[in-house]
This record gives sequence, C-alpha cells and structure tokens, in this order.
Amino acid sequence: MSKTRIFALLGIVIMLTAVFTNPSKEKINDKLTLKAKEILKNQLDYKHKDAVDFGMMLFGDQVVKEFVNNYTHTDNYYLFSLTKINWNSEEVVIGGGAFGQVWISDKIDEKAGMLMDALKNQ
Repeated sequence: MSKTRIFALLGIVIMLTAVFTNPSKEKINDKLTLKAKEILKNQLDYKHKDAVDFGMMLFGDQVVKEFVNNYTHTDNYYLFSLTKINWNSEEVVIGGGAFGQVWISDKIDEKAGMLMDALKNQ
C-alpha cells in the first residue's frame, strides 16, 4: 500500500471516530451547568456556606438552568461541537467538545460576571 493511501485511510478512521464520539448536547449542557453552579457559588461568596448551599438548593438550580437554556446554545458540526453564549447581541465561544470530551473556557467566568453585575443593577 502506498503512503498516500495509508494517510487517507487513517484520516477517514480519525474522522469516523470523531463523528461517533462527538459529545451530545445534553453532555455539554451538564458540564456547562456544573460550571455555572460553581460560578454562582463563587459570586455568592458569603460567610455561612450552609445558607448558600440551602439557597442554591432552592433557587440556584433554577437560575442556572435558565442561564443555560436562555443564554447558551450548542452548534454540532458532526466532528466537534461548539458552545456559545449570547450576551448583548454578541456571540462568544465558551466551550467545545470532541472525541467524547467537553471543554469549558475561562471566558464564561467573565461573561457570567458581567451577567451577575447586570442582574444586581436591575
């Protein structure tokens, strides 16, 4: 077999692997939800952690789900996925997924901070 044919077959195998192991939207949203909960807990940095945990149990999950459903969306490109956040008519890539893995960028921290500031000022 020639080198060209080997490289072509290897490329096809890699692309098929990427297609079949591309993480689902639910998996990406689960990872994004965990990151958003972590950010919300950091934003609500109070002395009494029990009160914060109780508040998160009551209201935090709803706020996080609303944030994930209303401000983020995932684009599936078959070989990989990109998660974007919409804020002030601006789309910023905050994460991605490929080969069964999900990565969330640190850009979500600054965008979440801007969102929390906007919510506090209302």
